[in-house]
Amino acid sequence: MPNPTRVLLWTDGPGPYVDAIAAAGLSSRVAIETLTRKETPSADQLAGTEAMLAWGAPSGLLPKMASLRWAQALTAGVETWLALPDLPPNLTLTCARGTHRQSMPENILGALFYLTKPYAACAADQRESKWTRRVATPLTGQTLGILGLGAVGQDLARFATALGMKVVGTKRTPTPLPGIAEVFPMERTADVIAQADYLVLLLPATPATENFINAERLALMKPTAWLLNFGRGALIEDAALIAAAKNKKIAGAILDVFRQEPLPASDPLWTAEGITVLPHIGGGHPNRDRVVASLFVDNLARFLDSKPLREVVDRAAGY
Repeated sequence: MPNPTRVLLWTDGPGPYVDAIAAAGLSSRVAIETLTRKETPSADQLAGTEAMLAWGAPSGLLPKMASLRWAQALTAGVETWLALPDLPPNLTLTCARGTHRQSMPENILGALFYLTKPYAACAADQRESKWTRRVATPLTGQTLGILGLGAVGQDLARFATALGMKVVGTKRTPTPLPGIAEVFPMERTADVIAQADYLVLLLPATPATENFINAERLALMKPTAWLLNFGRGALIEDAALIAAAKNKKIAGAILDVFRQEPLPASDPLWTAEGITVLPHIGGGHPNRDRVVASLFVDNLARFLDSKPLREVVDRAAGY
């Protein structure tokens, strides 16, 4: 009988992953080891780990893991992995793409409702026992632009269409999609920006998308349009956004992701006019570990049987 495959779960909450491995009947085929995120693999773990689940790895560590053949990232975005100068070329890296589908579309809808329904203002009025007549803005008939029509973007489009919104967006390989009026290639991003009353960013962080929303693209937005970033912080040129909101070139923005998180208290985005800061609430939910564990265990079974893995990162594309 072959030796069990050594699997390292490098995360603060390994329980759901251990349980999922057992439920899938794989426990006898693997030797599971766990580490908290603050801990560092031992010399024995560096030498013997063959598969690893982790949030990331510091520079200098992965080349020491001579037996490591596959790493499963706990996040959909893998820019920190790909930024490693010594990421082994033969290491298969998979990401948690698609595991935000349970929560992120709903949170983006919540942001749209926050912008158009006066509940926050009514709650503030109640604290002062003040009756103020307020009118909600309909989403029906408005245009939602989505830059990045992946799994989350398509789910969001389905919900928005049910609300009576027109949805347009971009996709790397544009093909017709249910509930979406127009799907454009990335080269026609301007067509989406110009139409959108609400523009949602769901793009990955790659060299091609660094500062993707800059002064030039912000100038294409309607002065009444809102920008919502639930993708990656590096997608936006912050100074240009702050200026556009302050000068009423756009209505404003809701930001859930930032270049540095937590966002430093000194960052001008906290106090910028027309900009709402969210503490990266978009993709998280109480069951997310179980969702990621399902993907991980499926991939683990494939890995043990030498079958192709799901959600393999395309290093050239950056995601």
